[in-house]
Amino acid sequence: MARVAIVGAGITGLALAYRLREKRPDIDLALFEAASRAGGNIGTIREDGFQFDTGPNGFLDNKPFAMQLCRDLGLGDELVPGSESSRRHRFLFLNGKLQALPSGPLSLLKTPLLSFRGKVALIGELFRARGADEKDESVAEFFRRRIGNEATQVFIDALVTGIHGGDPELLSMRAAFPRIRQMEQEHGSVIRGFLKAAELRKREAKSRGEAYRPQQMWSFRQGLGRLPEMLFEHLGNILACNRAVSRIERSGDLYRLHFADGRVEVADTLVLSCPAYRQAEILAPFDRELATELAGIAYTAIAVVSVVYRQQDVTGAPAGFGYIAPQRQRRDVLGVQWCSSIFPERAPPGFVNWRALCGGWHRRDILDWPDERLAQAVDDELAAALGVRASPVRRRITRWRRAIPQYFVGHQKRVERIETLAARHPGLILTGNAFHGVAINDCIEQAEKIAARISSNR
Repeated sequence: MARVAIVGAGITGLALAYRLREKRPDIDLALFEAASRAGGNIGTIREDGFQFDTGPNGFLDNKPFAMQLCRDLGLGDELVPGSESSRRHRFLFLNGKLQALPSGPLSLLKTPLLSFRGKVALIGELFRARGADEKDESVAEFFRRRIGNEATQVFIDALVTGIHGGDPELLSMRAAFPRIRQMEQEHGSVIRGFLKAAELRKREAKSRGEAYRPQQMWSFRQGLGRLPEMLFEHLGNILACNRAVSRIERSGDLYRLHFADGRVEVADTLVLSCPAYRQAEILAPFDRELATELAGIAYTAIAVVSVVYRQQDVTGAPAGFGYIAPQRQRRDVLGVQWCSSIFPERAPPGFVNWRALCGGWHRRDILDWPDERLAQAVDDELAAALGVRASPVRRRITRWRRAIPQYFVGHQKRVERIETLAARHPGLILTGNAFHGVAINDCIEQAEKIAARISSNR
């Protein structure tokens, strides 16, 4: 019987194992995870009626993959959308003030975040010529060319901070925001591309007899950790935690997996879905050139500091999603999410549950701070941004020293080299969020493609 081994039980590895077992129950399948729990950086801590998401706190429905997986797992009834206020009200903490981000064309024209000249440059995007298709621009280069320097500094720095925790001067537009770049190529304008996409969604909703609604963020009543938890339940004894692979070797048509505890497993198809730096460590004795390319993918560092306040102590905070502090300000805190405003289930009545995201590409040193200093930095930030003077009644700190892979300029070429080198080894497949998208939907999409590929090859 054919045997498939998957190394890494983050969302990609879990979704791959689930879809593969669904498509080919005849395959002998094993999923190995080095940590004591599955899910990678997706997890929820629940205590005394509070829910603390230690990594991502939701997913968008801009692609169908996560939503479909949730329904297939029987989680449809547990899904909850982000609140209307969190969709409409988002903020920047800029120049010492909390300022509302525009939520539509009219508010964009009125926003004090841009000067008159900055607004003219942004609107002029509709009439600018498209750029060269073959050039791998940085995110900052692309948007400076499209919407001007001022709007790029205000909005795009915040966008990149919120999604990647990275630097728009370093990240590749082609790799980090391929759909936006494609809009320019197809429609000659990013703004026009967004308008066309919204128009298409409205037509599709009408054809289904549904009311149109904008894209939304989703999670579960008990936190995003329900997704890996349910996958774990479905996979049963296929998944083995606390099983760290130290190296691999090829023996005839089989791969031999050597574990840190001395055990050895064999497989004729081996999928590495762990982070790129772990793939590099595992592959170093096997293929040094491939390992070197994988090790070249950088990661940013994020500390998640969750804080709970009595509602009566934070009456000055507006309802909404939260705020971003653009990285060019080099603040200790990248942004704050008002978790119980986005998903009211995150805190019992009378309390608010927020979380501050600290670190980022330019402040990786913050991850080495002791808890007390990190907590004080968040307290100082909330006092400056929201006027909070009370002490939190509860606090949790989670450190991700290598949180989000950074798709620097040249990333797609690197991925092409990695895939070419991996193809020299039949049955070896590399996947995860280091290659073709960091979002949950991207990871599940990759998992489904690989499941289909493995299934059809047998």
